[in-house]
Amino acid sequence: MTVLERFRVDGKVALVTGAGRGIGRASALALAEGGADVVVAARTLEQVEQVAEEARAFGVRAEPVSFDVMELERLGELVAVATERLGGLDLLVNNAGGSFPKPLLDTSTSSFERAFRFNVTTALELTKQAVPAMLARGGGSVVNISSAIGRLTDRGFAAYGTAKGALTHLTKLMACDLAPHIRVNGIAVGSIATSALDMVLTDDGLRTAMEDATPLRRLGEPEDIAAGVLYLCSPAGSFLTGKLLEIDGGTEAPTLGLGLPDLEPTGG
Repeated sequence: MTVLERFRVDGKVALVTGAGRGIGRASALALAEGGADVVVAARTLEQVEQVAEEARAFGVRAEPVSFDVMELERLGELVAVATERLGGLDLLVNNAGGSFPKPLLDTSTSSFERAFRFNVTTALELTKQAVPAMLARGGGSVVNISSAIGRLTDRGFAAYGTAKGALTHLTKLMACDLAPHIRVNGIAVGSIATSALDMVLTDDGLRTAMEDATPLRRLGEPEDIAAGVLYLCSPAGSFLTGKLLEIDGGTEAPTLGLGLPDLEPTGG
């Protein structure tokens, strides 16, 4: 097998959440280009139907599913789509997640817990649901999409940053539990040109500021992350588990602060 052939995932079945756009879409298409059949899941049916159509252009099978991962009790249905319609499950990309930044004192307990549930609990539960199907095929690979803010600090990210930090450590713990037959790795993404950065992408000044604050002087593209996903899922990454790829343009500090002011004393 040549080095390039080690990046092929022919005959594998992949499930990607949050696959309607951005990193999820790019990851699903990268796996399809690599030869995997794919289940593309996201809340908006029109989006996943379009992604599935693009995936089929690579000569693979693709199943679009309109699904909200926050319905934890239904996550097994996604695994069932893979096993019943595509014959099994080998690869899982836990990409769905997110949370809006807020000042610390405006971060309610409910919003904090929702961020944790959306970014961490969903990945835990879907991975648990996927494990029996993967073991039935001899093993598999899980990739969790985390964030650089899980290791960096900035104002306004108490909920999201904590959740992504937890997801990073959960990745390492699950890798320990599931070795040697199922590998679990993660990707800490930096500033990626997706719809989450619409405000930046449509403002030349903000975009330039973010690019200047990134050592590689550009924003990432979804395909930068998708390439990492393919690597971790493929035989090329077969000697990695419990690891985190930092695909972030070299950033060691947030690239665009929210500009939240200092808290001022109220006493005399």
